[in-house]
Amino acid sequence: MTVLAGKHPQGSPRGSPRARRGARSPASALFWRLFLINGLVFAAGLTVLALSPATVSSPVLLTELPILAVGLAVMLGANAVLLRTSLAPLGALTALMERVDLLRSRDRIAHSGSGDLGTLIATFNAMLDRLEAERSASAAHALAAQEAERQRIARELHDEIGQSLTVVLLALKRTVDRAPHDLRAELHTVAETVRASLDEVRQVARRLRPGVLEDLGLISAMNALASDFSGSSGVPVTRLLDARLPQLSGDTELVIYRIAQESLTNIARHARASHVELSLRAEPDTEPDTVVLRVTDDGRGGPIHDGAGIRGMRERAMLIGADLTIDRAPSQGTEVRLSVPLVPAPIAERRE
Repeated sequence: MTVLAGKHPQGSPRGSPRARRGARSPASALFWRLFLINGLVFAAGLTVLALSPATVSSPVLLTELPILAVGLAVMLGANAVLLRTSLAPLGALTALMERVDLLRSRDRIAHSGSGDLGTLIATFNAMLDRLEAERSASAAHALAAQEAERQRIARELHDEIGQSLTVVLLALKRTVDRAPHDLRAELHTVAETVRASLDEVRQVARRLRPGVLEDLGLISAMNALASDFSGSSGVPVTRLLDARLPQLSGDTELVIYRIAQESLTNIARHARASHVELSLRAEPDTEPDTVVLRVTDDGRGGPIHDGAGIRGMRERAMLIGADLTIDRAPSQGTEVRLSVPLVPAPIAERRE
């Protein structure tokens, strides 16, 4: 079960004449708009001065200076208002450039499609759409390769190293039966060491390739994941797993499982928690209907830093159109929340 990217979005070639004309048109339109605004302001000011009874002597009299100052202030004020109105979308565009993150939720600038900057904003939004699609496709290919490599390593651990350790363990058992009495204790110790190594190899193989997910389904896989976590870390896990989940695709189940697995791994490594809650429920009252995964701990919490593990979780969530948030829990510790809409993902597709 692997996650693969869909087709790359098609568009005009970067160096095509159409693309070059599209790149020049917003700047050209902005230039002419500013030129016309300034021309309109100065023409209006000139008309008002020409039709008003105010006159200007040569040299300028002191009594005429206030009239000139008021006229200049009115023209500058009108020019400032018109320019600020025309250039207001640039402020929103700058703010979006500063906060945009291709792994976060879609963030775009709303525009009416009219005005000189409408084309610029529409082009920028289209660029973000294209970058997100390309990032999703690249991440999907990388994660697909990662899953394939995990499955290969898991098979080798199970079929080669696991079988070899099993053969060694059986040989040790036969040797113990024929060994002198004074050597049996040492051979028993060696056999237990080999048995423990075999168990560790099997656990690593299960973590790399969740066979229970394919064989028994998501709920059984989540229960096994919680049991393995409690067994290795000693931290109890409260499980709130809805057995009546709606039908989910193989990709969606794999993403939910991997994000839960990474969350529990982070808790074991960093949280110093004494209790964990693992919840997976359907929320049909939302729009659209969603399945929500929550992993909450009562550990030390603290600032959330997007390391390699968290960014990998965000990339997986992006592949199925899910929303991933990592924040402080209501009481203390950290809460990981994955909200999966029950709609087909636009980018990911499954290959058996």
